[in-house]
Amino acid sequence: MAIQPSAADTSATLLPRHLARTLQRLAEGFPVVAITGPRQSGKTTLARQLFAELAYVSLEDPIERAFAEDDPRGFLARFQAGAVFDEAQRWPDLFSHLQLLVDQERQAGRFVLTGSQQFNLMAGVSQSLAGRVGLARLLPLALAERPATDLQAWSSDDAILRGGYPELLKPALRPQDWFSAYVATYLERDVRQLVRVQDLSRFQRFLRLCAGRTGQLLNLSNLATETGISQSTASNWLAVLEASDVVFRLPPYFENFGKRLVKTPKLYLVDSGLACWLLGIHTPESLALHPLRGALFETLIVGEVLKARLNQGLAPELYFWRDNHGLEVDLLLATDNRLQPIEVKSGQTITRDLLKAACRAPSAITAPWQTPWLVYGGNENQTRHAVEVISWQHIGARLNPGCAS
Repeated sequence: MAIQPSAADTSATLLPRHLARTLQRLAEGFPVVAITGPRQSGKTTLARQLFAELAYVSLEDPIERAFAEDDPRGFLARFQAGAVFDEAQRWPDLFSHLQLLVDQERQAGRFVLTGSQQFNLMAGVSQSLAGRVGLARLLPLALAERPATDLQAWSSDDAILRGGYPELLKPALRPQDWFSAYVATYLERDVRQLVRVQDLSRFQRFLRLCAGRTGQLLNLSNLATETGISQSTASNWLAVLEASDVVFRLPPYFENFGKRLVKTPKLYLVDSGLACWLLGIHTPESLALHPLRGALFETLIVGEVLKARLNQGLAPELYFWRDNHGLEVDLLLATDNRLQPIEVKSGQTITRDLLKAACRAPSAITAPWQTPWLVYGGNENQTRHAVEVISWQHIGARLNPGCAS
């Protein structure tokens, strides 16, 4: 009883989602595969495309959910051969029922779950499906998953403004219109379901203040004060946004706890386009002059590295490094028992000072590290002064040689 994607999904159906390889691997080893990630990142389209032989049911559908709650055995009897259960957290009892089914017949790749609320989904998975489920996270589109014509035609400012949500591939859809509906329809609804938000305007302010701090050290006390809420409320709201893959906390790298190192995480929005909308930036011209342009470019690149790790089924293992003397590495990627230092600069011109900085900062780290990367806003890859200079357009291919550039 396979159900093919609808005509509305046609543009997204053609996207080469790199997570597909990880999902196929997980489906060969686990009876249940769970895909989490923010709303509208393409989870449903990918699941239905990749597992087209399985029946599909959305638990957002009140009729299906009522059937499941009133007669769980009758509901699940339709799916003995397996199914894709979309927004699985909407029926919490599903997880215990699936445990019984997969224990009776442990067939690999039998059930696929998707969910946009990681708190609820992971609670059900950890309680009932531990050891039976392969977990994956799908974030919005990476640059290398986009049509090649986009990257050839765009400047880095265009890429920052568009972000990665698949719906924005539609040329007639203006990002500011879509993000406005997205925040009102999905983010605010999800937050109201998970925490009590009595004053929605304060939550909207909190979101915008988070966007204004993307790429900066997280100061939760200051964030709470400017929003007009308690620090514990700010902590709860931030946890919900992080679990919903709206924000990402980049931890500092502690090489030696005795050294005078910055020990506060940095805050990033996962999607640079959403960050721009929240900041009221709607055109490349306004972005080019905005004081946060550098931070937004850094947000784009950090998001690319995060997506590459998750798409390969790996833990992020991303850090930054900064000491009290001003030495800093924007991003450290732990790989092959070595650290990959990554400097991020939005300018299109590579200066001698930038190259020196890219070499000097990681040399203060005694752990083994590889040739530093300098990711910049230009279009040409180079190797200069023991630094690998990488265009923003090619970072996806550099992080994952198997993907298109």
